Amino acid sequence: MTKSTKPMIRIHNAETNEIIDREMNDAEFAQYQADQAAQAIAKAEAEAKAAQRQAILDKLGLTADEARLLLG
Repeated sequence: MTKSTKPMIRIHNAETNEIIDREMNDAEFAQYQADQAAQAIAKAEAEAKAAQRQAILDKLGLTADEARLLLG
């Protein structure tokens, strides 16, 4: 048995209760990779924004809760 190089997809036909497990095709795998890259970028941007926010709060000597009270 060969090792799968691409993620698997499960297709479940609710009418017949048939379940098919198969490897992603090239188009599905390309979309999967694009989605993974987009998620990584979004996570990095969110982490950078959180770090910037924390740096500003540290400069001002405020906690996140105190800042919420001021801006709320």
